[in-house]
Amino acid sequence: MRRQELSGPVQLMSLLGKIIKAPLAVSLRTIARIYPQGESLTRFFYYRHLIETLGRVPKPTSAESVLSVSGSSHLCGLLGIPAHSVVEANYPEHNVLSLRFESERFEMVFFDQVLEHVEGNPQDAIDELYRILKPGGLLVCGTVLVYPIHGYPSDYWRFTPEGLKLLCRRFSKIVECGGWGNMYVWMLAWLGLYQDSVPLCNWHPLYRIATLNDPNWKIVTWIVAEK
Repeated sequence: MRRQELSGPVQLMSLLGKIIKAPLAVSLRTIARIYPQGESLTRFFYYRHLIETLGRVPKPTSAESVLSVSGSSHLCGLLGIPAHSVVEANYPEHNVLSLRFESERFEMVFFDQVLEHVEGNPQDAIDELYRILKPGGLLVCGTVLVYPIHGYPSDYWRFTPEGLKLLCRRFSKIVECGGWGNMYVWMLAWLGLYQDSVPLCNWHPLYRIATLNDPNWKIVTWIVAEK
């Protein structure tokens, strides 16, 4: 009965939403395309922050000294790591819970937007990455907290920064741990702009929202840990 009482107002709001958001979304996208494009909304701040954080860290240059897990090589490239240094271990050929690499093999491991998809204990995944890192090696792990359910192929977990620290408690040092997000991102999600590229223009609404960080509304989270 309650659902029937609400159906009229809900339908009206849905109609008004369609009338309002379609031209607004088109307008924002049209203006955004005039400017050079950055990363997508949910990765813009995160990637820029990691580039700044890891800019002070010497990058591995020797052959096959960096592991990219399941599509993390894009982040390797943004950080200027040479392609010949990167070994890719992509799902389903490789399972992060049981990697076919000897212990203490790699100087850096990139595990970007994968942890939420681990079909098993996330602690086991982090422990496996710890195993294959050399002493002093770095794990760079990015994941999500307040984020829509998404596949690739399934979606199991969500992580706060403190949760990531707990998973990485065996590491000798937490170099960086944080997150990004704000409540205005959901307005862009309503407009269908959730994964749009951010224009490199500091007055544009997409840029403003992409660079606003509210500690109470983390959407993506990350950790850089040293073995």
